[in-house]
Parts: sequence; structure tokens; C-alpha cells
Amino acid sequence: MIEYNLRFPATKSMLTTLVRNSFKAIDDGMYETSGDHDYSNHSYLSMRNSILHCKQNPLLTEIKFASPSRGKLVDSKEMNVEEIAMTMENAGAIGISILAQPYLFNGSIGNILKARKYVTVPILMKDIVVSDIQIKAAKKAGADCILLIKTVFDNNMSEGGLETLAEYAKKIGLEVILETHDEIEFDDAVKINNRTIKPFSLIGINNRNLGTLEVNLDTTVRILSENSKGNNTVISESGIRGPSDIIKLKSAGADAFLIGTTLMENSKEMAHKIKELIEN
Repeated sequence: MIEYNLRFPATKSMLTTLVRNSFKAIDDGMYETSGDHDYSNHSYLSMRNSILHCKQNPLLTEIKFASPSRGKLVDSKEMNVEEIAMTMENAGAIGISILAQPYLFNGSIGNILKARKYVTVPILMKDIVVSDIQIKAAKKAGADCILLIKTVFDNNMSEGGLETLAEYAKKIGLEVILETHDEIEFDDAVKINNRTIKPFSLIGINNRNLGTLEVNLDTTVRILSENSKGNNTVISESGIRGPSDIIKLKSAGADAFLIGTTLMENSKEMAHKIKELIEN
């Protein structure tokens, strides 16, 4: 595993750095899984259905060993992916998000392969997707869902267009979460999904500013108060620390909640924390 490092010098916008790191990871062969188990024929598990059928607070929990804003969160030698994934599922998570990006996040496509062998809930490959190479790798590793970041595509930072990559993902049997960050992006996402064929299974609202990395839960509250989500299922991402945050976001109209850093920083209390957030 590649330890926490900034492969490229930080730029004014962290998003530029993250995108450049994705292309570097592709060039370095980080998405190749030859010799490992091939889950290409894995019948995908629906993240959206798992959210809609959840009778408590739908919690999508995230496995990441490091982050650009916090550095190393947990030593993978002390707690491995398989152990974390099983703990999350047993505690009641409706799905598991796993970082595949090696640079800054210490992620790996191999971590998805490891978790897939041990859990029965849907898996999201969390990454800064810029190419169909990453999408193919997600399917082969056993992921059920990928995340596309609207800002990346709006700024022409990818190898393919947003809807082109979303359609490709659906074609090979993956659900798509489209991540948005402001009212304009969210409104565009809803409009695109109002068409006959919905390209996105879920719409995410990231409370983290990808330029500054600052987090504000009011991002979700503001966007949902000013925009109709229609019949879309919305996930609020980042910054969730306790039950009061879930209550706030749920009242605003969020349907599900993604939490990672809080759990990884307190890995020994992970199961308890998940149950606390789910049952609130």
C-alpha cells in the first residue's frame, strides 16, 4: 500500500490535484487486477434499493485510511479492510464506500476485492473517476456502484463526458451516484434525471468544498431548501459526526448519509458509533 503522500504539489484548487492524481494512478497501473479474483459476473446489489428499504437511518459507511485534509486516519496494519468491512456490515451499514485512490487516500482497487469476499451489502468504489478504465476496474473488483463528481465533468477534466461514462457504468451493471456541491450542480442533476432514462441512481450532496476542503453541513440544508429533489434519492456526504447531524440532514430532506472520517478515526468505537447513528 502506498503511504500518505501528495504525489503532485498542491494547487490553488485541491480538485485539480485530485484529478491529476487519478490520471497518474491510471498511468501507474493502479487499477489493474490481473491474477486476482474477477467479479465481472457479479450481479450487482442495488445501493438505491438498500436505502429505500431501510427501516432506520440509511448509513453508507466509508473505508479510507487517509485523507487530504486529515492525513493518515488509521494504520492498515493494525486494522485491515476485511475486518473493517465486516464490522460495518454487522453494525447495520446499508452499504460500504471504499476508497480506490492510492495517492492522498492510501486507497486501492484491491481493497474492494478484499471486502467483496466478506460482505453482502452493496459496495461503492469511491474515487475521482476520470476514465472508463476506473469503471471497468470497479466492476471487475466486485463493486456495485461508482461515484461521478459533477464538478470534474463541468470543468472538462475527464477523458469522457458525464452522461457517456454514466451510461457505460449502467451498461456493465453498476449504479451511479452523481456528486454535487452547489445549487446549480444539484438542479442540473435533477433535470438530467427527469429524462426518460435516468442516468443516475442516486444524487449526492458533498458538504465538503473540493477547492478548500472545508466542510459545512448547511450545504445540504441550503441546496435542498432551494431546490426540489423530485423523485430522486439523495445522499448527504461528509462532515457527519453525531446523531444531531443526522437529524438536521434528515429534516432537510436527505434520504441517506455517508460517513467515513469519524468512524475511521475512532475505529475501536466503530460498531457502537454506527449503531448510534442508525438508531437515532
